[in-house]
Amino acid sequence: MVKVFIYPTNSFILADLVTRSGHEPLVIMNQVREKVTSLSVDSPPLNITSEDTNLGLKYAAIEVPAGVRGRMALMGPMIEEAEAGIIVEDAPADFGCSGCNRTNELFKYLARTHVDRSLILEIRYPSNEEQMHDFVYTILDFLKTLPTETKSEKGSGKK
Repeated sequence: MVKVFIYPTNSFILADLVTRSGHEPLVIMNQVREKVTSLSVDSPPLNITSEDTNLGLKYAAIEVPAGVRGRMALMGPMIEEAEAGIIVEDAPADFGCSGCNRTNELFKYLARTHVDRSLILEIRYPSNEEQMHDFVYTILDFLKTLPTETKSEKGSGKK
């Protein structure tokens, strides 16, 4: 099972396709769930800790707007954990929206530099029904090409 980042990071459709293909989708919903159910957070939704502000600085400079750093504090660790990825370009907001174009561009840039480019599928959002079928099949075909076990699983004997 390969850990696959998806963009948009909150697309249920992409997350479902990745899961059905036997891989683990790295999605923002899991990051947020971890934050709001953590005992270290006193009052969700004001769920930021001092560690979060430092983590955001790892991905974006102090001059970058706080919203970008805050989002990157959640999204950055997903990139570091990712072994493959799917980036959908020109998707409408109802397909999955992270709410900030600057963060989206930074996320995609960091993902492209961290993950092997041959393990990233970049695909345009379809504009008609025929393209939608090709879109889904292209994603499923890409996911079939990914290894069934990760580098860490090979070394530990896990599957």
